[in-house]
Amino acid sequence: MPNPHLILPVGTQVVALMEVKGPDGKVVHPLGAVGVVTQAPSDYWHTYRVRFPEGFEAGLKRNELAILSHYQRSGIGQAEHPLSEYNLFKHVIYRCIVGSRAYGLDDSESDTDLRGVYLPPAALHWSLFGVPEQLENPQTEEIYWEIQKFLILALKANPNVLECLYTPMVEHASDLARQLLDIRQIFLSKMVYQTYNGYVMSQFKKLQADLRNKGEVKWKHVMHLIRLLLSGITALKEGYVPVAVGEQREQLLAIKRGQVPFDEIERWRVDLHRQFDAAFASTALPERPDYERANRFLIDAREHALAEDRRAT
Repeated sequence: MPNPHLILPVGTQVVALMEVKGPDGKVVHPLGAVGVVTQAPSDYWHTYRVRFPEGFEAGLKRNELAILSHYQRSGIGQAEHPLSEYNLFKHVIYRCIVGSRAYGLDDSESDTDLRGVYLPPAALHWSLFGVPEQLENPQTEEIYWEIQKFLILALKANPNVLECLYTPMVEHASDLARQLLDIRQIFLSKMVYQTYNGYVMSQFKKLQADLRNKGEVKWKHVMHLIRLLLSGITALKEGYVPVAVGEQREQLLAIKRGQVPFDEIERWRVDLHRQFDAAFASTALPERPDYERANRFLIDAREHALAEDRRAT
């Protein structure tokens, strides 16, 4: 699912981390050129459109550019750019599998999407360097959120993060991470309705526009929007986030293969929205997540990081 928190917004000033070449393969701008994002992708792995001062535009992937302010800060006591990530991967406390394999919608070509949480050393967290909000490795499809960022996203009912907490496919969980999983219900609230519903509706409007203007849509994207609605209904009705799609698997795969007419999908989507509204009206979930308990967990985690630093010295 597309996650807006992983995407640089339009207008962000960026630095090219590679030579920028024109259509003829000739270098138009050197490594280090500054531009501005004019078009952002729907996910991490597609390209950004970046405009440079004289008006030339190029497509760059996320690992081919850096945010200008981060790039400028990278000069404080280090030679590498911020995306080197300070070898923080060894501080990952939770790693799980999400995406198609966790949903039960994978095939022979599906990637293994790894997500999770890292707890940075206290000394680095408090230093001039600061820490990145997430660690990324596109080659291995890995993304790990800094613990505070992860908690904030969970409190906002971010679907990607909630699925991390509820996926049955856990590869690694430290004692601290297991404590987080034990209290995962504190993040579920009626905000699930606003987050899931608003996103699905806005994306379906875009898909309808694509169908009108281009005559085609990305069926995999359509499938995941329906899956998200099904997940949201269950979360409101039963108080947990389903990850594996279960009995809806064949219907969803038929959508992915483009075997279901869009009009039929739209009727299903409208019916699911009715069910979603009804689930929201009768849900036992609280109005808001438990911010206080989440905050206590974060403070405990910071104290744990400090104790680890002291033991290391």
